[in-house]
Amino acid sequence: MVLASCLQQCVRLLLLPLHLLARLGAWGSFYKRVFPYVMAKVAPLYNHKVCKQKQELFSNLRKFAGPSGQLTLLEIGTGTGTNFQFYPPGCRLTCADPNPHFRKFLLKSLSENRHVKLEHLVVASGEKLHQIRDGTVDVVVCTLVLCSVTNVQKVLAEVLRVLRLGGAFYFLEHVAADHSSWTYFWQKVCDPAWKYFGDGCSLSRETEKELEKTNFSELNLRRIRVTPYWIPTSPHIIGYAVK
Repeated sequence: MVLASCLQQCVRLLLLPLHLLARLGAWGSFYKRVFPYVMAKVAPLYNHKVCKQKQELFSNLRKFAGPSGQLTLLEIGTGTGTNFQFYPPGCRLTCADPNPHFRKFLLKSLSENRHVKLEHLVVASGEKLHQIRDGTVDVVVCTLVLCSVTNVQKVLAEVLRVLRLGGAFYFLEHVAADHSSWTYFWQKVCDPAWKYFGDGCSLSRETEKELEKTNFSELNLRRIRVTPYWIPTSPHIIGYAVK
């Protein structure tokens, strides 16, 4: 990994102008406006690649509906709303995202998926879901979000807080590759640049370990690879955990 560290430092030097802009607060405010437009183009392409996996993942959502039979679902980092098509009819939805500039794309997706009902739209990060009361949610969904949050442990603590007993947390996340692989080598090299152009995203985050440390009563997790297999975001984990 000595070579990876050297190349990583070279990448950091090339990114120095962006780093200075970020320290001045200019890059973040600019990219938060641009990023939703990027995701509006990229997310449907990604969704097409993992459509089968998402259909399988979300096929048992109704199993976690509350006593009324209605499913109360919170999605963290909703973005453009690409998961809406996989939710069951009548689903009562709360969307949380720290970037308010996603709103128009999210509303467009809702207009195309009228089988779900939006109850709340919250501008908040996954670490600070104070507007959602304890134990009021049947299911929490998080896809391609834990890679970019500031603190994974705090997000998972909030997930446990808002979930009712017996509720479930569904996830699909790109993660660090095997440390002995070339994929991991390039993940470490590209990480500094990816952070700036992926809205804080880390390519080499060990999200699986964080899930295993969290106090879920049951964890169903498997590793998959998303095509093309040579890109640093190919390794994923997918599954759900029960409170």
